[in-house]
Amino acid sequence: LSIRLMSDFPQYVGIYSIKKYRYAGTPAANDNNRNLLLFRDPSVDGLKTGHTDAAGYCMVATAKRDFVNLRTSGNTNLMGSRRLLSVVLGADSETSRANESQKLLNWGFTAFDAIRLFDPGQVVTSPRIWKGVETTARIGAPNGIVVAVPAGMADKVVAQVVRKDPLIAPVLKGQQLAVLRVTGLRPEAVDLPLVALDAVQEAGVVGRAWDAVRLWVQ
Repeated sequence: LSIRLMSDFPQYVGIYSIKKYRYAGTPAANDNNRNLLLFRDPSVDGLKTGHTDAAGYCMVATAKRDFVNLRTSGNTNLMGSRRLLSVVLGADSETSRANESQKLLNWGFTAFDAIRLFDPGQVVTSPRIWKGVETTARIGAPNGIVVAVPAGMADKVVAQVVRKDPLIAPVLKGQQLAVLRVTGLRPEAVDLPLVALDAVQEAGVVGRAWDAVRLWVQ
């Protein structure tokens, strides 16, 4: 839910970083944001606290920090920003949930490296497409692909495009056409969606008929 909030409604995320705010007529005790990390760690900018008798003190914390160890798949260092989320449930106090959230964030930033496999909008593969007005389809990830790996394990990551053939037009922009299968992160492979970066319209009758013949004789 937190990831979707930040990606789908980024215009509202800044609300959760406000340290002090008060509605007229409300108790002064409600002035301060209950996310104590906002007052301790300048990289923390949200996101949600909660408490019930059954669930205890809970927090979803998010922090964004700049690192020089954001790497490309070629193992080249470059400066980049990394954002992490921590989720703590069942703490016994506001202080405890803040302390445990801080530990998780610090551990996540130091124990894992980020590897940029592809930039936003970068073409990952351009396979042949049949019965379309174009002969190839540009496939990639609109938001780019960055994976987290245990520190020092960047050279173990292998990425491979997996898709079905033949690819037949029409294709919609944003339609998933393949996956990027990433190995080396964990015992099992991780499949990340790859989509059409552009729409490919269906060809005319002659073009479709010609490609149908070519597919038949392959």
